[in-house]
Amino acid sequence: MAKKIVLLPCSGIGKAYGEIGRQAIYEAIGDHPPAEITTTCLAKLMIDDPEAKQLVHENMVVTVDGCARDCARKNVENAGKKVDKALRVIEIFKDHRDLKPEGVLELGEPGFKLVHILAEKLGREIDCLERKEQ
Repeated sequence: MAKKIVLLPCSGIGKAYGEIGRQAIYEAIGDHPPAEITTTCLAKLMIDDPEAKQLVHENMVVTVDGCARDCARKNVENAGKKVDKALRVIEIFKDHRDLKPEGVLELGEPGFKLVHILAEKLGREIDCLERKEQ
C-alpha cells in the first residue's frame, strides 16, 4: 500500500463521546500493521505543525468526531485536505441508545461496547479505503 490511513480523533477532552472515539481509534490501530495505519494529535494540526500537516496531506484521512461540531474534520479541511471518510460517535450512539456511557473517566461496560462497535466500523472503513488505494 502506497499511502497510510491516518485516523484522527477529535479532542473532546472531558466528553464521553470524544473518549469513545479515541479508544476506538486505538483499538482499530492495534488491529492493523503500523505500515498501513497511524494517528496524530489534532492539536498539532491546529497549530500548523509541519509534520502533522504533511502526514494528512500525503495520506488518506478518516476523522472521528464526538459530536456534530466536527472539529477533527473541519481542522483537516482547514489544513487544505479533504477527508476520505468522516465518522461521528454520536451517530453510532443513535443506533445503540441502550449503550449509554457511564462517565468520561470510566466509560463502563456500555461505553466500551460502543468503543468496540465503532472500532469495527472503522475496520470496515479502513478495508474499504485499502481496496480503493490498490
